[in-house]
Amino acid sequence: MAQKGVDLDEESFCCAICLDLLKDPVTIPCGHSYCMKCLQGLWDAEEKVPSCPQCRKTFTPRPVLVKNVMFAALVEQLKKTGLQAAPAGLCYAGPEDVVCDVCTGRKLKAIKSCLSCLPSYCEEHFQPHLKAAAFKKHKLVEPSKNLQDIICSRHDEVMKMFCRTDQKGICYLCSVNEHRGHDTVSAAAERTEKQRELEESQQQIQQRIQDREKEVKLLQQEVEAINHSADQKRLNHLQDIVSSGFTVKKKRCSYFYC
Repeated sequence: MAQKGVDLDEESFCCAICLDLLKDPVTIPCGHSYCMKCLQGLWDAEEKVPSCPQCRKTFTPRPVLVKNVMFAALVEQLKKTGLQAAPAGLCYAGPEDVVCDVCTGRKLKAIKSCLSCLPSYCEEHFQPHLKAAAFKKHKLVEPSKNLQDIICSRHDEVMKMFCRTDQKGICYLCSVNEHRGHDTVSAAAERTEKQRELEESQQQIQQRIQDREKEVKLLQQEVEAINHSADQKRLNHLQDIVSSGFTVKKKRCSYFYC
């Protein structure tokens, strides 16, 4: 039984699959706990080796799921003392999601990344960007796990430019220092140019495919014509043999009756 006065975090008693309070909790070898039905359903639906949805540790053979009686009793006791399930509106981040950089404890799923601030934000922590005038000009993008990949490691600025001389992304400070005098354009312009080149390349490839298909069709027609010609020659040859044999037979018959 929980000691009186201890502040318990409700997230610790929520299933990471259904995001609700644990029902018939089971604890697997890695130490994580889930609702028995949730974990059974997840493992039954997967064809691969069973694994923990949180830490991804795999188990061979598949563990037998047994209700954690002590954990179940604790959850029931906490329900009586006022602990409630996580609000339905909260969306916790899964293994493949971008997490909110501001959340403490269990992370919520990010809905936007900010190129000006650099963090990714969940719906709650994103609100200042919608309300405060100071954030109005911030550049917002879809949540990205690789946000640091577009930040200049030298100047800690967003790489909004591209150096065609060195074929790399750079920031504004790079363009006036290390890459001064180089052929530089905006990252958006380079992206548009690359997209145009890609489309042209795809069109050329498609044209080559169509040309090859025409060549193959012509070759097939030629083969059919050759086969037809060969068949006709064989037929004519057989007819000649038959006609020749019939003539010989007639001559033999005439000689016999002489």
